[in-house]
Amino acid sequence: MPRSIQFLVVIIGWWATFTGSGAAQGTTYPIKIEHAFGTTIITSKPERVATVAWANHEVPLALGVIPVGFAAANFGDDDGDGVLPWVEEKLTELGGDEPVLFDEGDGIDFEAVAATQPDVILAAYSGLSQADYDTLSQIAPVVAYPEAPWSTDWREMIRLNGAGLGMAAEADALVLEIDAEIAQVVAGYPELQGKSAMFVTHLDATDLSVVNFYTTNDTRVRFFEEMGLSSPKSVVDASTPGRYSGSISAERVDAFDDVDIVVTYGSQALRDAMAANPLLSRMPAVAHDSMVLLERDPLGTAAYPTPLSISWVLKTYVALLAEAARKTE
Repeated sequence: MPRSIQFLVVIIGWWATFTGSGAAQGTTYPIKIEHAFGTTIITSKPERVATVAWANHEVPLALGVIPVGFAAANFGDDDGDGVLPWVEEKLTELGGDEPVLFDEGDGIDFEAVAATQPDVILAAYSGLSQADYDTLSQIAPVVAYPEAPWSTDWREMIRLNGAGLGMAAEADALVLEIDAEIAQVVAGYPELQGKSAMFVTHLDATDLSVVNFYTTNDTRVRFFEEMGLSSPKSVVDASTPGRYSGSISAERVDAFDDVDIVVTYGSQALRDAMAANPLLSRMPAVAHDSMVLLERDPLGTAAYPTPLSISWVLKTYVALLAEAARKTE
């Protein structure tokens, strides 16, 4: 392990010890949390925590708190029980009562959330509308996203939701711990340095006329930088503030000549279709086969960085990206 990584791990261990339970006991109330819909005030430490939308429940779980309820996983669930593998592992580790799973297939189930009688509702990563926020606020104080829907990165998610739990210091320590883990794994793959990557989404092997992609506002794209990659200028220029996705006609695919690696959801059939397509095959990443195709299984879901999924997927995902990077040489 490089000396810089060893030093960082030592610092994190010291910080985690320093910010342990004693820090939580020193939390001063009321807590005020600013977000896109205004200010949420929490007057005392929450005992019953509910979360809505994607992955917010992973913050209390990572900090040792079992929510009374959270959203059931609606994709990437390997066994159909509504709980992703890394979440199930943490629930088993912590023990305690089984949380209620909210069915959000048609939006937030406000009645189910209210039935859990929460003291706080965590939604730092979400697509809440003003109406959603107003309704949830009648149930309990709500921690919403800071700026735009579905654009909160995993660090902000941890810090905002951690503040809502009255565990801001522990949340900071968790961020440092995950940062150290990422740095340690990425250090083993120097071939990632200097390479660019884009995340393409919703490609249909039978219709490749449009290329849909995630912008630099999306957490999956931000995760590339943490793994030593950069966003190509073409994606940066096409990233509109407040929007996490974009589209371009396949006839304009030459705009992506500066992309070294393409990551997308799909199987070998999609890879073959892209290579055979007269337009998409002109992309250097397609021509070199420097692509990472993620099936919609737990690995594909985990590429969406969240507090618990990062550790679960990191080594596999970085190795796949490094394999693609080597094909660009």
